Amino acid sequence: MVIMKDPEYDWYRTMDDLDRRILKALQRNNRLSFPELAELVGSSAASCMRRVQKLRSAGVIIADISLVDPKAVGKSLTVVLTVELDRERLDLVDDFKRAMRAAKEVTQCYMVTGDADFVLIVTVEDVEAFDVFVKTKLYTNLNVRKFRSMIALDRVSFEPRITV
Repeated sequence: MVIMKDPEYDWYRTMDDLDRRILKALQRNNRLSFPELAELVGSSAASCMRRVQKLRSAGVIIADISLVDPKAVGKSLTVVLTVELDRERLDLVDDFKRAMRAAKEVTQCYMVTGDADFVLIVTVEDVEAFDVFVKTKLYTNLNVRKFRSMIALDRVSFEPRITV
């Protein structure tokens, strides 16, 4: 569940150093108890609890998740794809977005500027599974003009954190 924040409210401008320390700590380990969090950030457990609840209700913290090693669950192939659409009508772009959200192989999808319209991160078991993805999700989409794929050889850096 994603809590929608008020688009008129600029939360970042009202955040203080304690909020930033809390966010930094929770991005490293969101399983900390409030007393543990308080000790790390130099505050009280009650203050941390109130601030975390406020950060969640404001939509600053959008989810509490566990990161899973893809190889540990048999997904040893990561592919970065650039996709160009044939037509950029809003309804067709929305259809592509919807299809990528529904594709279990797509772990990230970005609409971008430049030569491509979208960049996808696809995580699958092997080349055969990637071939199935291409045939069922890209070749069948009549609005995909072309795509380019790059197979990741080594994950050099993966930091799913935001600097606050």
